[in-house]
Amino acid sequence: MLKIAVVGHTNTGKTSLLRTLTRDSSFGDVADSPGTTRHVEGARLRLDGRPVLEWFDTPGMEDSIALLEYLERLDEPGARRDGPARIRRFLDSPEAHRRYEQEARVLAKMLDCDAALYVIDARDPVLSKHRDELALLAACGRPLLPVLNFVNAPAHRADEWRDAMARLGLHAALEFDTVAPPLDGEHQLYAKLAVLLDRHAATLNRLSDELARQRLERGRAAWQLAADLLVDVAALRLASPADDAALQAHAATLRDQVRRREQACVDALLALYNFRRSDYAEDDLPLDGTRWGMDLFHPQALKDMGIQLSAGMAAGAMAGAAVDLFSAGLSLGTGMLIGAAAGGLWQGVERFGGRILGKLRGYREITVDDAVLRLLALRQRQLIHALERRGHAARDPLRLDRPADQAWRSGRLPDPLKEARSRPEWSALGKGHEDDERRKRVVAELARTLAEDTADMPAGSDTQGT
Repeated sequence: MLKIAVVGHTNTGKTSLLRTLTRDSSFGDVADSPGTTRHVEGARLRLDGRPVLEWFDTPGMEDSIALLEYLERLDEPGARRDGPARIRRFLDSPEAHRRYEQEARVLAKMLDCDAALYVIDARDPVLSKHRDELALLAACGRPLLPVLNFVNAPAHRADEWRDAMARLGLHAALEFDTVAPPLDGEHQLYAKLAVLLDRHAATLNRLSDELARQRLERGRAAWQLAADLLVDVAALRLASPADDAALQAHAATLRDQVRRREQACVDALLALYNFRRSDYAEDDLPLDGTRWGMDLFHPQALKDMGIQLSAGMAAGAMAGAAVDLFSAGLSLGTGMLIGAAAGGLWQGVERFGGRILGKLRGYREITVDDAVLRLLALRQRQLIHALERRGHAARDPLRLDRPADQAWRSGRLPDPLKEARSRPEWSALGKGHEDDERRKRVVAELARTLAEDTADMPAGSDTQGT
């Protein structure tokens, strides 16, 4: 099994890197104070059920300048030891268990591994202590790949670090922000490791391909969840007596059902990407809190997304459109139509007859307005887009801004949603839910539309910070 150590100065984001690479936000301890990791911790990656790579998180190096001087004093006059032999001599010395105990843990793990990632806080200036750290690590005789962390910070010094690494003979470096990693960051990392570790190149390439496949499958599942939500809400309709009190009560029921359905979708998306509600905010999403907590039916939530409100928002409409369709298209009188509904003689009357009869008896149908459907789509698209780009080292809540997404804000709704409007049986929120083959095809088509539209979104158009 390939073993790789993650090393570097204190508080550069070593544990954060492993959280992102393992997609485990609970791995290790992360804090702003230095020296959070005091012992070596490991995590394994598997292929076909078999562990093929083990990462090791190591303590931060804090006293490299003094340790390098101590190693020089340990050298005997005329002795010609290579780097690993010098490090082993140090590990056998008393000071390896006293003053330099933390550095000794790092160097011992380096000798035990096939390679190491040297994590750098790209916001820091290049100092002599860093050069001495690299001299100590290089003495272990293992391939070393510098990883520049925090490169999304406005005042990073990535170019300075690249120059410094090149002068030390480390020409292969990787920019990998652990909070918001690049979409191809993992692929780049494993590709560079495959060059440094050519004997393990086949394994590293297979691992990279498998992670890419998992990412693709995760994305497909995410868009399926979002599409299923939209179809459920578009198809939902409640029949209510026409008096104001009943309409208000039924409208409140409909809003609550839609809120809960969106919350279930958000929870499923967080679980799919291995995040938790606690990774974002203490309040439930998206029913409480700030931007995500803005009530789905609040006019300000729509305004924030640039959606125009319609006059009948969330109040729905009477089933007159269906009556007009039948009477104009078939020239049937209402009495004949109701008779056909009672006798089940006309194809489609089972679906529409009850709605028409309800209208004649003074009932109204309450549905969700197009503007709310647009808001639901925008919110899920933003969340998926953000989760795709969020590292598991991120600790601040997501901050989502008004998207540059004109198609969903004001363009025509996709045909699958229009079809769902006329299929109340497709809503899992209503009675008599039918997840038939046609519904499955419509959800799949809508999921593809959501994904294709998002592929055209400019990077960073809908997310800021973390």
